[in-house]
Amino acid sequence: MDYNEKVGERLRAIRLQREMSLQDVHKATDGEFKAAVLGAYERGERSVSLPRLHRLARCYEVPVNQMLPEDDNIMTSVLPSEGVTIDLTRVEQLPNDVGDVIDRFLKKIQVQRQDFNGRVLTIRGSDVAMLALLLDTTDAALVAQIKR
Repeated sequence: MDYNEKVGERLRAIRLQREMSLQDVHKATDGEFKAAVLGAYERGERSVSLPRLHRLARCYEVPVNQMLPEDDNIMTSVLPSEGVTIDLTRVEQLPNDVGDVIDRFLKKIQVQRQDFNGRVLTIRGSDVAMLALLLDTTDAALVAQIKR
């Protein structure tokens, strides 16, 4: 199966999850996505441009990255199984919107562990994955921001 077909499968699956027909999408997008063209995208017969994919994602109310298929050749996690050691002073230097979320999350972990000893904290890979999900980023990007 080529990449266009995989994208098409995702588009169709998301449209059906939203319980929309091709005609519903046509109406919801004020005619931008004709039923025949959207059907061709879903069958993998046509390539969808990134700007159009983004507008379609907005119509479906899903993040644009969810419109793309999983790539079997990409590792889903780059985190070591033993966890990630975080420099707590780096968290304090992050922009407020991101830093506040991370700080609250890490403080909850410190309270649970009764670990108030230092400037570093080691958290599990699954904790990083959860935090990345909350911040709408990747595990690797998050680790790059906060790792010791």
